[in-house]
Amino acid sequence: MKVLRKILDEQAKLFEKGGPLEKLYPLWEANDTILYTPGTVTKGTTHVRDALDLKRMMITVVVALIPCVLMALYNTGYQANLAIEQGQGVKALLTWQTQVMELLGLPFKSWHPISNLVHGGLYFLPVFITVFAVGGLIEVVFAILRGHEINEGFLVSGFLLPLTLPPTIPLWQVALGTGFGILFGKEVFGGTGKNFLNPALTARAFLFFAYPAQISGDKPWIAADFSFADVTSTLPDAVSGATWLGKSATSHALGEHAIFGPEWIKAFYGFVPGSMGETSALACLMGAVILVATQVGSWRTMLGVIIGTVGTASLLNLVGSETNPMFAVPFGWHMVIGSWAFATVFMATDPVSSAFTESGKLLYGIGIGFMGILIRVVNPAYPEGMMLAILFMNVFAPLIDHYVVEANIKRRLARHAA
Repeated sequence: MKVLRKILDEQAKLFEKGGPLEKLYPLWEANDTILYTPGTVTKGTTHVRDALDLKRMMITVVVALIPCVLMALYNTGYQANLAIEQGQGVKALLTWQTQVMELLGLPFKSWHPISNLVHGGLYFLPVFITVFAVGGLIEVVFAILRGHEINEGFLVSGFLLPLTLPPTIPLWQVALGTGFGILFGKEVFGGTGKNFLNPALTARAFLFFAYPAQISGDKPWIAADFSFADVTSTLPDAVSGATWLGKSATSHALGEHAIFGPEWIKAFYGFVPGSMGETSALACLMGAVILVATQVGSWRTMLGVIIGTVGTASLLNLVGSETNPMFAVPFGWHMVIGSWAFATVFMATDPVSSAFTESGKLLYGIGIGFMGILIRVVNPAYPEGMMLAILFMNVFAPLIDHYVVEANIKRRLARHAA
């Protein structure tokens, strides 16, 4: 390690003020501080000491996301292999992913864990690399222009966005969405810590409304491509790719299955079609434990979402509807389908765009749960409401904090007056 430290110190002369690569100092600083604690520290008595800095916070979130990333790899491949099996061996030979699988000699079998991981990785990793390449470039450019270090905030956004996307989305759309989310969701407001919208959700919302054909409906959620006109008519409905949340908007299937039954357990584990990293409530629960234990994610926000979800879903169950099956979906099912778990654990708890006050976090979470279920149920044409609910509450988070602070001030003044 001393050799590496010496190499970095020698390179520092090139990037420090007066050096030939002075403009690129943020690049050197980013590499140096990832590997080592910064050599320059704050001195004096007029600062707060805290063991948790921005870099450690973001790395903790990334660690919490690891179960979702692993599930994204496995389930994407599992769904593709399962669809090929149910399609009586039909393979999408026009896709390079399938050709690579054949070159590697891996079977298209859903029971084969290595095949599932590799097949899923061939879809997930290109999306992941594209997000980091485009977003990282934007971060570097703005760091150089502003003359400050590269913010670690994109480290988390770079993990979140690929996990919210379908496996079949074109990479050029991934690049465009990433650029829009980072530029208009964060950089125009001054960078990490100054944005009021979640950048990853901003990118996801842009892609949904700009290119709905590639990110909604039944087609995008399974990587296998059954585009051959002479065989698609013979394929079973099971390989259509519709998410369980999408199916629930047109049938009473979910209401007929008991909570904690075999179908519910399958959805809880995440072996269902959906966005690559959002299907597994179990993986999200593992991440929630890490975030709450390290105090990086707020349990109050998560609890608020649960309260809002249970209350709203239960009320709509009582109201009922003869024409809209979503009214009959119980809250237990809402929590294991779609992006509910992922949004609750990782999106709603974003420390920058969420509420800051303790009671404000609870109210903020309740608002997300209420809006998310309301959009899911009342608007069956758009079955997933968590994304819009969080972006909506991002806008109101400062207002919530304002009234919480004002209420606290009034209570203290009243105590002093008494």
